[in-house]
Amino acid sequence: MHFRTTPTSSKVRRDQQVGAPAFLLWVVGVMALIEFTLSAADADIVGSPSWRWVAYGFGAFWQPLISGDVSPIFPGQTATMFVTHAFLHGGPMHLVLNSVILLALGKYISARIGPAKTMLVLLLSAVGGGVAFGFISTSSAPMIGASGAVFGLIGIWQTWDYLSRRRLRLSIQPVVSAMLGLIFANFVLFAFLDGGLAWQAHLGGWVVGCISATTFVRN
Repeated sequence: MHFRTTPTSSKVRRDQQVGAPAFLLWVVGVMALIEFTLSAADADIVGSPSWRWVAYGFGAFWQPLISGDVSPIFPGQTATMFVTHAFLHGGPMHLVLNSVILLALGKYISARIGPAKTMLVLLLSAVGGGVAFGFISTSSAPMIGASGAVFGLIGIWQTWDYLSRRRLRLSIQPVVSAMLGLIFANFVLFAFLDGGLAWQAHLGGWVVGCISATTFVRN
């Protein structure tokens, strides 16, 4: 006899999953492999300390490529950098911070919308972060990191919370407080890092997440 699984029971099973989904572990694993290799090269354990800047040259997001001030190293770089920048980081701590949030929020969101849509959101958020950085920033420094994708997940989470509270007629103060906290944290980190924080990418990823949460990944 064939039994159909209801959406509710399927959702419960996904929510009860132990550990992060395999696809998120693969994403983090690739990022970690790249960063650990570059860190080892920095320490002159393998290769050459120049490897990091070679990787940045080919994979980071460069605003001057958007403005046309410099030419791409290879055909298509102006397009590929919208994604490849998310796999590069500025050091182990940068990687760990992004990975922890990615795994935690990614598991929560994937349990509700599935791996395929979660991966699509991560991709679109990374691209959205690149778009925002490319058109808002005037920096000639490379932009790297999965923060745009991470903020896409944060945008989904906060939008779901907001919409749920509106439906249940609950106070939206916690959502507003969380958003203000994010803004404050970005200001603090921007100052602490002496302008080295790509807040534009955070904004772009967050906006993509919010839009996604009201369209194709409604909870």
